[in-house]
Amino acid sequence: MATFKDFRNNVKPNWCPGCGDFSIQAAIQRAAANSGLEPEQLAVISGIGCSGRISGYINAYGLHGIHGRALPIAQGVKLANRELTVIASGGDGDGFAIGMGHTVHAIRRNLDITYIVMDNQIYGLTKGQTSPRSAEGFKTKSTPEGSIETTLSPLEIALSAGATFIAQSFSSDIKQLTALIEAGLQHKGFSLINVFSPCVTFNKVNTYDWFKEHIVNLSEFPDYDPSNRIAAMTKIMETGGLLTGLIYQDQQRKPYEEMISGFRPEGLANQELALPREQFDKLLAEFK
Repeated sequence: MATFKDFRNNVKPNWCPGCGDFSIQAAIQRAAANSGLEPEQLAVISGIGCSGRISGYINAYGLHGIHGRALPIAQGVKLANRELTVIASGGDGDGFAIGMGHTVHAIRRNLDITYIVMDNQIYGLTKGQTSPRSAEGFKTKSTPEGSIETTLSPLEIALSAGATFIAQSFSSDIKQLTALIEAGLQHKGFSLINVFSPCVTFNKVNTYDWFKEHIVNLSEFPDYDPSNRIAAMTKIMETGGLLTGLIYQDQQRKPYEEMISGFRPEGLANQELALPREQFDKLLAEFK
């Protein structure tokens, strides 16, 4: 059985020292091992940004896609090879700006993949501009007088779009983060895990200390029920989205691929040809 070390490769991450993404990478590797996966059973699909590099830092199938398009690629991979465990990953700019449309539709579609967002409230790779997750008044190179836009709330959007698994964590809490990723991998359907991942170089507001002072852990509420959608939305709004833990889970709704007529669990490469060879060749000839 694979261990944490089996998901390591010889590629050294070039993130800034102290970046929260290091912990997220480690949590993914630990969760994959704890889930009993082998490296060849996992695919990590990423977009563009500092976080987009993660697909090359994990010993598994990986694809570094284009900006905002990690989710369409990940969904295609899952439909083509349903035997793979698929993780999509990207930053808040990647998933909640240019890729927001894909995020909403992936949520409502409910394919059995896990989407991990490394949320640092800034564009890090392009040297520090305001992102959709930046707070009002946030000063960057693109908003020197302070942002006048409202902060986007991905948790509220995900819940409204019909998400069946929503969780949030902090990169500094690797134990909780690993457990939430494991739960996301085991969930049958689309799992959104937003992770506060401080950018130590360009974001001097949302620092590790800032998050430690402001985050509310759902473990503080022993009566909290993650199956209650209304309670989940209420708690998100009460905390301004600064809560961590399993926020909502619907275990009744079937994943997208199981709703497809003629669904077969084995990957396309392992399926026998459904059409007679003569009929297949005839269809193929129409495209020559």
